[in-house]
Amino acid sequence: MDHMIFDAHLHIIDPAYPLVSNEGYLPDPYTVDDYVGQTVELGIGGGAVVSGSFQSFDQSYLQAALANLGPHFVGVTQLPLDVSDESLMALDACRVRALRFNVRRGGREAVEHLSYFAERVHEMLGWHAEIYCDSRHLGELETALYRLPAVSIDHLGLSKKGLPLLYRLVEKGVRVKATGFGRVDFAVSQVLRRLYDINPQALMFGTDLPSTRSPRPFNPVDIEIIGNTLGDDGARRVLWENAAEFYRLPN
Repeated sequence: MDHMIFDAHLHIIDPAYPLVSNEGYLPDPYTVDDYVGQTVELGIGGGAVVSGSFQSFDQSYLQAALANLGPHFVGVTQLPLDVSDESLMALDACRVRALRFNVRRGGREAVEHLSYFAERVHEMLGWHAEIYCDSRHLGELETALYRLPAVSIDHLGLSKKGLPLLYRLVEKGVRVKATGFGRVDFAVSQVLRRLYDINPQALMFGTDLPSTRSPRPFNPVDIEIIGNTLGDDGARRVLWENAAEFYRLPN
C-alpha cells in the first residue's frame, strides 16, 4: 500500500530568519533541505508549512520556504489582528491558505477575536482557521467553532479527556489533523477509527516534522498505523485527498 502523501503539518526553522523565544524555548534549525532529505522516501507530493509560536508574525521565512518547496506546498500563518487587506492578499498570492490560532502556546488575544478574524480571512480569501489547543480546553470555543465556515484542530486534540468534545466537533464538520502521535495520551488507532467513522473527510495526516517539543518525534511507522487502521481507501483519503481538497491544492 503506497499512497502519495500531502503532509498537512510541517515546520521549517531557518536561522536566517527571526526567531522568538517562547516560554524560554528556541528550536534547533530545520531547513527546507533538512525536511526534503528526511522525507525523500515517504512519497510526499505536497504539504502545509505551519508557523510555530517561535516565529510569531514573521512572514519572510514562510514565503522563502514556500518558494523553495514548490507549488504543491502551501502556508499556515500567524497574524496580528490589525493586518491589512493588502498584506493578506500578498500572502494569499504566496500560497498561504490558513490562519493559525496557537492557544496552547499563549495566543489568547487572537482567540478572543477568533470568530471575527477567522470569518474575515475566509470571506476575503477562502482561508480556513487552524486551532492548536488541548481539546480539554476547547469548551469555551465550542459554540464559536461550530459557526466558523472552515476549521481544523491540530494533533488529534492531544488529550483523552477532550475526545468527547472533539467527536462532537467532527460531527459538525470540523477537520482534525492526524499529526503528533507522540504528543497524545491515548491509543491513536482507536481514535483514528472513531473519527473516520464519524466523518471520512475529517482526518488529514501530517508528519509534524521536526516534532519540536514532542515526547516522541515522527516516525514513518505513523503512516503504517493509518493504513493498518483504516485500510487502503481510508489511507488514501487521510494521506492525500482530504488535505489536498481542504488546502485547495492546485491540480
